[in-house]
Amino acid sequence: MSFPETLKLPKKLELEKARLKPGETALLVIDVQNDFANPSGKLYAKGAERIIEPIKGLVDKARRAGALIIYTQDWHIKGDPEFKIWGEHAVAGSWGAEIVEELKPGEDDVVVRKPSYDAFYSTFLDHVLRAKGIATLILTGLLGNVC
Repeated sequence: MSFPETLKLPKKLELEKARLKPGETALLVIDVQNDFANPSGKLYAKGAERIIEPIKGLVDKARRAGALIIYTQDWHIKGDPEFKIWGEHAVAGSWGAEIVEELKPGEDDVVVRKPSYDAFYSTFLDHVLRAKGIATLILTGLLGNVC
């Protein structure tokens, strides 16, 4: 099974400058895992490897500013019913489930393993955001339309 063609964006996007409070801001890096971002992955999203460096730059900038970095990780047990839809992918402990090498989480980062599309469903993400006093969430990553 393959994903739809990559969304085409204008060559230049103008963004408003935002004033964020780093201690109340988290960067959520969604599912940049080998099975999705590596051409050898089981559900490779065509061209995904091109976004790794820009995401790394964003992670580095957020980390330097003191924002919390949170990674979501699609994470399935063997025989997960979801495999009937998408085929086997992101199996717990497998190479495919690992976050890509270029974006390996640091020791102060949070990794949220999720058994379904929704990063809030059956995870501790809500608890982390509330406990850390996060008021602003910045999203980046892969396949946000299904994650």
